[in-house]
Amino acid sequence: MKLLIVIPAFNEEKNIFNTVSELTEICPQFDYLVVNDGSIDRTGKICRRNHFHMLDLPVNLGLSDAVQAGMRYAEQHGYDAVVQFDGDSQHRPEYIAKMLEELERGYDIVIGGRFCPPNKKPKTIRMFGSNLISLAIRLTTGKKIYDPTSGFRMYDRKLIRAFTTQTNIEPEPDSIAYLMSCGAKISEIQVEMRERTAGQSYLNPLKSILYMLKMGVSILLVQHFRKKIKI
Repeated sequence: MKLLIVIPAFNEEKNIFNTVSELTEICPQFDYLVVNDGSIDRTGKICRRNHFHMLDLPVNLGLSDAVQAGMRYAEQHGYDAVVQFDGDSQHRPEYIAKMLEELERGYDIVIGGRFCPPNKKPKTIRMFGSNLISLAIRLTTGKKIYDPTSGFRMYDRKLIRAFTTQTNIEPEPDSIAYLMSCGAKISEIQVEMRERTAGQSYLNPLKSILYMLKMGVSILLVQHFRKKIKI
């Protein structure tokens, strides 16, 4: 399968060189695209100086729109699959081939999850929120997702098309639950992730709590009013 690794990046000047360098060393067989999401630091300059493959957005659109821009690029260039890969070096490229193998078994979405059995979630407020999202997904779809907030996700061609034609599908847990309710087949494999060593996450404790609440409400209530699409 022809795979594109989409790397949304906003103000990742301290991480983007190492992220892409490691990726191309471990996975030279796959194409990648850095989506520079209107960064105001040196992210774009570093990518241009090192001749990284980059889509340079003129303004900051946010993670969802940056990923969707990568999806549109993938569709226009005939890719069979896309994997969302963080630009902060937390995701590890050695799992990509295994995720692709899982996709080729007939799944539409493959999640690289940190908490698949026997691993357990740490007892933090953020993980409590993650558990609530997992419960909401299970109640509405009957499927257990152990790491619903993982951004390490792979999508097949049908899902690439859905992302580029449907305005309300985003790379978020509520959209994953919605796509499952539409018939998307999902698999989750165990991965290890690194802690961020440089730069800042956009999720502080307060934003994390609000995010979890928003996702929970969307999964339990809003998705019932969304028109189903054919997967």
